[in-house]
This record gives sequence, C-alpha cells and structure tokens, in this order.
Amino acid sequence: MTRRSIEFLRIVYLRGPNMWTYRPVLEAWVDIGDLEDAPSNTIPGFYERLTAWLPGLVEHRCGVGERGGFLLRLREGTWPAHILEHVTIELMNLAGMKVGFGKARSTSVRGVYKVVVRTRHETVGRACLEAARDLVMAAIEDKPFDVPATVERLRDLADRLCLGPSTTSIVDAATDRGIPHIRLTDGNLVQLGYGAKSRRIWTAETDRTPAIAESIAGDKDLTKRLLAACGVPVPQGSIVKTAAEAWEAAQDIGLPVAVKPVDANHGRGVSLELNTREEIEAAFHLAEQEGSEVIVERFVPGNEHRLLVVGGKLVAAAKGESAWVTGDGRSTVAELIDSQINTDPRRGTTEDYPLNVIRIEEDPAVRLELARQGYRGEDVPAAGTRILIQRNGNVAFDVTDRVHPEVAAAACLAARIVGLDVAGIDLVAEDISRPLQEQGGAIVEVNAGPGLLMHLKPAEGKPRPVGRAIVDHLFPENTTGRIPVVGITGRRGTTLIARLTTLLLQLAGRRTGLACRDGVFFDRRHVTPRDGCRWIAGHQLLMNRMADAAVFETPVEMILDEGLPYDRCQVGIVTDVSGWEQLSRYYIHGADQLYTVLRTQVDVVLPDGVAVLNAHDPLATKMAELCDGAVILYGREGGLDAIARHRAEGGLALFVRDGAIIRAMGLEEREFTRLDTIALLQKTGETGLESVLAAIAASLALGLPEELIRTGIETCDPAQVGLPG
Repeated sequence: MTRRSIEFLRIVYLRGPNMWTYRPVLEAWVDIGDLEDAPSNTIPGFYERLTAWLPGLVEHRCGVGERGGFLLRLREGTWPAHILEHVTIELMNLAGMKVGFGKARSTSVRGVYKVVVRTRHETVGRACLEAARDLVMAAIEDKPFDVPATVERLRDLADRLCLGPSTTSIVDAATDRGIPHIRLTDGNLVQLGYGAKSRRIWTAETDRTPAIAESIAGDKDLTKRLLAACGVPVPQGSIVKTAAEAWEAAQDIGLPVAVKPVDANHGRGVSLELNTREEIEAAFHLAEQEGSEVIVERFVPGNEHRLLVVGGKLVAAAKGESAWVTGDGRSTVAELIDSQINTDPRRGTTEDYPLNVIRIEEDPAVRLELARQGYRGEDVPAAGTRILIQRNGNVAFDVTDRVHPEVAAAACLAARIVGLDVAGIDLVAEDISRPLQEQGGAIVEVNAGPGLLMHLKPAEGKPRPVGRAIVDHLFPENTTGRIPVVGITGRRGTTLIARLTTLLLQLAGRRTGLACRDGVFFDRRHVTPRDGCRWIAGHQLLMNRMADAAVFETPVEMILDEGLPYDRCQVGIVTDVSGWEQLSRYYIHGADQLYTVLRTQVDVVLPDGVAVLNAHDPLATKMAELCDGAVILYGREGGLDAIARHRAEGGLALFVRDGAIIRAMGLEEREFTRLDTIALLQKTGETGLESVLAAIAASLALGLPEELIRTGIETCDPAQVGLPG
C-alpha cells in the first residue's frame, strides 16, 4: 500500500533565536511518505499548475541565488518538503506578512524532513503552512484549489492578528537600530528595549505621552482655547447643544462655518463650508452621532493638512485633496464614484492603501455633501456636470519639503502647548509654503496617537521615516535600550553558574532577574518555584522595568523547543557539547548536530559582548570563531592547548595552578584567589570548580570590579546559590 501525502508530525514555534536563524520561525516536521520517490519533475503538469497558481514564485532565488532559482529547481526536480517551504513563504507574502527565510532539511528517517519558515506571527504562520500543504497536494493530485479565496482568508487573519503598519514601522526602525522589542498584548502595545532601559509604544503613543495631554487633545474646544491664548491661529467657534443653537452660533460667527464633534477622531462627523440653516442643522445631527458635544467654527478656506510632530520637531506633512466625479448622462452618482474614484489602485479597504474606498451608503458625510448639491446616489447627472463627493478626502499627499518654517514652528508650538510628545497637527491653509497669518490659515485640531500610514505610504510623494523619528525620540543616539543579559547553555554546572553570576551582579548593586532550573528569581525574591527554563519565564524577566540585568539558564531542549528568550546577549556561556545521546527524539544523532544547536548561544553575543567557553571541550572552544565579540576561556588547568593558543593571541583566560585561580591575559598573569578560600568548593566537586571559573569569567566580562568578584566568591554561602547547607 502506497501513501502519497504530506503529514505533519510536529509543528513548533521557535519564538526566539534558534539553530536556524536569529528571528522567530515555524519549524514543522513533515513526513512525505512515498512522495520521497516523486520529485517535482516526475509529476505530469505539476510545474505548470503550481506556477499558474503562484506566479510570484519566480521571485524566489532559492539556493541558486538569482531570480527564478526556485523554478529552476522545480524543473530539475525537487522534493515536496522543499516545495512546501517555498509555497508557505509565498502565501505569507501574499497575506501581507513579508518574509524570505526558509529551509528544508532531511532527517535520519527516510521521507521525514524539517521545514522551517520565518514568520512574524505563530497563528498566521501555521495557517499559511497548512494552506501550503493543501495547495501542494492539490497540484500533485491535479485537483482544483481556490488560491484567491485562500489568500483573502490568510490576509484577513494577518490583518486581525499582526501588528498594524504604524506600529510595524516603529518596531522595524527599532530593529534597524539594534533595539529589541516585545509585543505585550494581542494589539499594538509593544515594549522597546529590555528591563529598566525599556520604553513602551501603543501605535504612535509612547510612555512619554501624558494622560492629561491626551485628554486635552480629545477636547477640541479646550485645545483651541489653549492655543489661542498662546497666539496660535485657530478658528473662532463655540459649543452648541441643539441644531437651533448651531444656526444661531453660525450667524454670530459669520457664514460659512464648519460643524464637527468636539471629541471624535479621523474626521468623522465633520462638515465644512456650510452656508444655509438646513445644511447646518443636518451637519449638527451628523456630528452629534459621532461625539459627546458639537462645535460650530468659522470655516477656514483651503486644503486640510496633517503635520506630524515628534519630540518637538516637524518630521512629516501631508495634504488632503477633494474627490470629484463628472457626469456622463448615463451613470448614477454611485456608479460614477465606483468608475472614476474607487478604481484608483491606491484606494482600498485595509490599512495597506493610502486612500479609502468611498461608499455612499457607509458615509453620511458624503450623503450630506451630495444633498447640499441636490443629488442622491441613484441620481444620473447630466454629461459634463462636476459633483463634489468628498472635501479634503484622505490626507495622503506628501508635502513635507514645502512646509514654511513659520508653519512648522506653529505646529511644534501647538504640540508643546497641549503637552504631546507625538502629535498630529491638523491645519487648513491655501498654501502650506506660506505663513498661516498672511493667508488666513489656522490650526483646527491637535491629535494624540496620530496615524502614520499617510506618511509611510503616501498616495503621492516621498515616504517619510516617521517610525525612525519616534524611535530616535525615545532612545538617544548610541543607546539601544538593553540591559546586560547573560545566557548559559550546556550540561555541566549551568544552574550553579547562573546562581553565582546573579549573586555577583546583585552584590554590585544591580537589580537582577534569574531564570534557571530552580525557578524564576528577581532581586533575591523567589518569584516562581519551577519552569524557569521556559521562554515565557525569560520574557517576563525582560518585561520587568525594575530589572537592571538578567541571567538565563538555557538548556539545549529550550533552544530546540522554543528558542532563546532574548534576541542578543552581553555574555554567552557554553560549558560543554555533550549529551546528544538523549536527544534522538529531535533527530539529533551526533555531537556535530548538537554543536549546531548550542552554537546559537554564541551566535547571539553582541559585538561588544563576550563568549565564555570551557577550554576542556574542543567543540565548545571551536565556537570562539563564531563570536562577534571577545572570548574568555576557562579551564581546570592552564596547560591546555586551547588556552595556550588563546593567550598567544592576547586573549583572556582563567585556569587553576598550584591551588590558585589564575587570571591570564596574553603573557601576563596574576593570582586571582586561592581555592582554599572558597567555601563553596567544599560542597561541590570538579563541576563546582568549573562553575566558579565560568561565573568569574562572566562577571569580568560584565565589567564588575575584581575585588567585588573575589569577595563574593570567597564569602558565598552555599545556600545563597541553591546548594544544601
């Protein structure tokens, strides 16, 4: 009996750095059964079906390294696991989650592969992987497959679950600067940096955004009064309770007027250039539905503009444009909107589009605008008749380079008066390149948490790096939001190393978190009694804004099942490369394969960090060549070839000679402490000595004073590091 199918044996989400890459990936173990005997070039019509369904596969370079590389592999013959990898990546890209990394590797079992793909979200990644399996099987079996419906379903899922484009721009900018991030909720609340050095953002709001300032910005009338008191040009206006009051206020102010909600957002309920009682009363009822109060203001002629101010500086500006249709004598107004406006490829219903689709039935402001001109959606205008559909529609046309310095100064002053560190300043002006006063322009709103998409993806003009501006505002130059992180992996004495290193950091006055086999600790408090070697436990330490440092014991199983809980570390310790015999369930069958996993700990050491390696283990010392930073070797004896070579190159080493721990840098060496002064060693054997050496090396790498390290090691009570009595 044959079995031609692709079955998933195991799917895990490696949330942090892993044996494959620095970034989170989905790792699937797949069994292709008898398809092991059916490479792609042996399946009639397979190539044609797959490329017709997914023409974007031509962009996959694969191992060939050039456009069309994967298609070449398909024609020459490749296996379903490799095809599954590329189809999953293509579906994720079509869903809007841009990725490029993937691998497919065979295991020791015939027909079983590990397929790995980069993904920004586990649920979306799993959905794409499963859809890819179904699509590949449909192509193999020559069965129909609805690709558009599948892509639409995956896109909807990504839109619901992934970070929005504004937040993504900030996170990507942080990543470019080497600043780590942690998503704190299923929404757009994100932590940038670790521990005490971290900051938080919620889309374009930051933890520097005062609640009082946000409340002021939400009250348009209060905002206007504060701005006017400081000399910022604003339109005259007043709050009204009824439609009749709205008409009375309009007469006092002088026609035309604008009617808007006091506390609505995104232009909802705003009506402009109103001249008659009927228009004003209708606009009042529209505004009343969108906010708690209604304000009537002097109408300011000109185009609406949005200026983005970050940290007291203007970083981007966009202009709105009105939307019109021209009658042809045959089509209704609704049909004209669809044919003349909504066909613009820049318009869509998701945040990926800079301009919105206009639907009469969904937008009361459009209906009101049409009514003012005597039209309804079902009416057929005469040929050549121009009809205004939307005033200042989407503010999405970049004008940053045209903003007059006085206009920029007024916008920055408005943000400061309200108290916002990140503000969207709405102003109306005929010409943004001229001062407001000379053209009768005015600032009409100040917004907290402004959208960034109009600046990131304008309908016209140059995109602006607004995400980078927010990151630079939160993190001054040459800061990365990082606290010292120590990671320890291997089999021998890792828990003791973690406990000792934490103790020494605490003696240095650092509020230190520890996640190890004994549990989770913070600043001498036992937070969790077990499961310290878990990704979630590690992340909880990094989210603690009291933490000045963090130490992690990261067993090989943790790297294989979840990945590291941090992206990079200041110190990475590898005690040994042993125990592969217990890892056959991961398809690991030799020390060389285990080496590939454990090297992850060294791969993530920062360029200004240090790898601490056991000189007695040849595979551990081999990792020195992989480290971006410096290397410290430690060993029970100084005559090891690895230590001799390391010292010859000017490296730092710790070893034991004649009952003393020796600190050697190149040819220079000196006694660090005597073994008989370390009470801890009386409770431990040879492994304890190696752990002491590794902890000293890590503490030196962290820049702790030698006298403090020596005192801490010599006076350490075994109970302080989890040892009995």
